[in-house]
Amino acid sequence: MSARTKARKRALDILFQADVRGEDVASILAAEAKRAASEPAREGSWLYAREIVDGVIDNRDAIDEQITTFAKDWSLARMPAVDRALLRIGSWEILYNDDVPTAVAIDEAVELAKEFSTDDSGSFVHGVLARIARAS
Repeated sequence: MSARTKARKRALDILFQADVRGEDVASILAAEAKRAASEPAREGSWLYAREIVDGVIDNRDAIDEQITTFAKDWSLARMPAVDRALLRIGSWEILYNDDVPTAVAIDEAVELAKEFSTDDSGSFVHGVLARIARAS
């Protein structure tokens, strides 16, 4: 598993925890940063995970607007928390991170959806992210 794949998984954990617990993402991020400081072997994945989470925090309103626009007949509140987090990660990579090819951002989000969410989540995440990518 690549460092970026691990980073996306860590970012998913942080965003999911904040969402499910109803806590501020920044406080979960700070706790994770403290933990990461004691794990130098995981520094590569931590740095990109932090970049993702910071990017989602900084652009949350615009990202959520894109997701809501392209998630046909689905409100953010109605989506599983894992799907919400993955759509935010994928949207940030597509819209704000030129270092990641769009196809990679979509594929990574879909694979994580298949692993951690519902049976239908992979195709749902793919569809929403593909529409966001086409519109951007």
